[in-house]
Amino acid sequence: MALFVLLVEDNFDLAASIVKYLELKGVVCDHAASGEAGLNLAKENDYDVILLDIMLPRLSGLDLCETLRNTGQDTPVLMLTARDTLDDKQAGFASGTDDYLVKPFDMPELMMRINALARRRSGQARVLKALDITMHLDSKEAFRGARRLTLTPTGWNLLEILVRACPAVVSRSKIIQAIWGDDVPETNVLKVQIYKLRHQLNDRYAPPVLYTVSGHGYVLKDGNDGPP
Repeated sequence: MALFVLLVEDNFDLAASIVKYLELKGVVCDHAASGEAGLNLAKENDYDVILLDIMLPRLSGLDLCETLRNTGQDTPVLMLTARDTLDDKQAGFASGTDDYLVKPFDMPELMMRINALARRRSGQARVLKALDITMHLDSKEAFRGARRLTLTPTGWNLLEILVRACPAVVSRSKIIQAIWGDDVPETNVLKVQIYKLRHQLNDRYAPPVLYTVSGHGYVLKDGNDGPP
């Protein structure tokens, strides 16, 4: 299946060269010439990678990237820019970019980085969403719908693991390793934490979303569809 990429670049000659090269490599590439247009396309479409210039009209690349991350957008971002100082790079990563490529660059290197980024989702998003669950990573607040959840630190970590994986099932061993590492807890500790989290999530006013998959692990799933 072809990769779907968004290029936000106001230099039309460079943009045309990039789009042509990527299309020869089988990549479907949308182009936006301003930050505002790029933001609209990023919200409307599901891209594998976003290529983002920094100096853009209407909305800078840094502001565009930060806006995406603050709304939970986890598409990998590769910034393409002539600004090559350490401070520039720090600003790029602080805004939520995943990689940084300084102009001028070789097209094969660009393609190599796109392929690498497309194999994962970004870890830079500051808001995580799954079903009707929202987690604000900076403020450490979690909600189901409009209702705030009361979570212990372990409960928070458990929910984050499940939200990031949703709709996939997460094995017991993976959860234990992620939360406790080599300090393996007592046999029933995970069950107790799952019980507490389920109590928070599955209140009487909403359908269940946290399910146990016998012999496999746990999953967040739309309760209207019933258990897996």
